[in-house]
Amino acid sequence: MLVLGGLGAGTAAGITSMKRTDVPGLATRDDGRWDYPALSLPALPADAPRPYSDSNTAEVHHADLRRLLLPAPAGATVDKKLDGGWVDIARYAAEYGKDDRAALTQRLKDSALRHLTARGWTMPDGTSSRVYLLQFNSVAYSTEFHDRLFEDGSLPLAPTGTDEPAFDEDWASDAGAEFTTVRAYSEAEPYGAEQVRHGYVLAGDTLALVVQSRKGKAGTEAVPFHQTLILQDQLLG
Repeated sequence: MLVLGGLGAGTAAGITSMKRTDVPGLATRDDGRWDYPALSLPALPADAPRPYSDSNTAEVHHADLRRLLLPAPAGATVDKKLDGGWVDIARYAAEYGKDDRAALTQRLKDSALRHLTARGWTMPDGTSSRVYLLQFNSVAYSTEFHDRLFEDGSLPLAPTGTDEPAFDEDWASDAGAEFTTVRAYSEAEPYGAEQVRHGYVLAGDTLALVVQSRKGKAGTEAVPFHQTLILQDQLLG
């Protein structure tokens, strides 16, 4: 599991332990993982605590949300419209089916959403990735929005390109950080023209959505999807 150390306020925290081959994104063996840059937590405003510290019982992320967004891996072509800056609700809602977008948009407008940022890229094999971070005014609001994505049962609202998501059977339930909630889903065969994988990270006042898709019979690969989800989880947790 990724380890982010140096948690003092006002300092940038980097990876401080574990062998390179044990850290997702820094492995030297070719097992399908993407080559992400070395990750570090961004510096905080003076006297601002990190989430989940004893002095931050509200679990607020005080760092600039854009700095907590996972960077694109080596070899990626970055989406110029999802370049790590702020995006609007309509762009996030477009990740879901047309019949769900109006209600989802209204739900976010009615919620205490503070910030919304996103990054997207495409790998040489055609895999498209989009990562969104939604920050709310409190844990109560982020949790309510997250839970309502699952209000029709244990499976979440289906992303565009798939009729019904299924549980990702290869995802290890203990792969997430200590204080976060991570859920992973994979479109089961037959999946038509493309396969979609997606997952959520609920981390205090912030919710992350990670989506990967690839056209063709080969579908998406589990390893880079899990790697991407774990790294984004660690940046938030």
